[in-house]
Amino acid sequence: MSESKFILKIRSLYNSFSKAEKKVADYIFENQNKIIYMSITEFAENCGVGETSIIRFCRRIGLKGYQEFKLLLARESVSPKENFHARIDDADDIEGIINNITAVNIEAIQNTSQILSKEALQKAVTAILHSDKVDIYGVGASAFTAGDAKYKFMRIGINCEFIGDPHLQCMSAVNLRSSSAAIGISFSGSTKDTVDALSLAKKAGAFTIAITNYEKSPITKYADAVLLSSAEETPLRSGALTSKIAQLQILDILYTAVALKMEDKAYKNLDKTAESVLTKIY
Repeated sequence: MSESKFILKIRSLYNSFSKAEKKVADYIFENQNKIIYMSITEFAENCGVGETSIIRFCRRIGLKGYQEFKLLLARESVSPKENFHARIDDADDIEGIINNITAVNIEAIQNTSQILSKEALQKAVTAILHSDKVDIYGVGASAFTAGDAKYKFMRIGINCEFIGDPHLQCMSAVNLRSSSAAIGISFSGSTKDTVDALSLAKKAGAFTIAITNYEKSPITKYADAVLLSSAEETPLRSGALTSKIAQLQILDILYTAVALKMEDKAYKNLDKTAESVLTKIY
């Protein structure tokens, strides 16, 4: 099987690479199909170099950063149909599409439930219950998940705010206190805006919670509790429903655990908020 243009370009530059860059290139040659599912932290560890070396390598071959690198790799190593869904092939009819997508989404929920740390979840529940304010950060596809989190927690009376604008995220984060909590939602764990906001929240003294698919990713460095999802997504499928379902599974568990601990207070707030929008429904 002939190599892609992208891999051939890396080979053509190989002799000009530094020692660290050659380690990265060697790993790419042997594992290109695996890399598209790795965080930058995991990739760096597997190559035996630091994250900054990965970024330098990407720029060395003319790219802006790691995400662009993964995008190009996915374009050339993943079939076009896989970028719509991992288990769709040419033979799938409507019934096959329904069955395959349903199976993948169920699997994401089951795997997420298995990998979710009970200890981290308990810490997150306790922190939210004792917080005077909860910031929720998310951009891109994760912004929709973050918005749903705000809706859930607001209904039971938690003082929370979803912030999607990167500038407002930072401004809100620096004004949090030790009595506050912050939730950063990023499937990759490498979304710079969300990572930066959670970092500032932690520096301000808030209890920080990360919802991500990768245990070894930049956002986890700033999280007091890491809640892991388990779903596969290529860079070209970013924002796929499978990854959102896994995130929503975590949020539903977190929300329910908090609500049950609040007992009567949660029930009363649910009743009040439901009554407040009665006139909005025919």
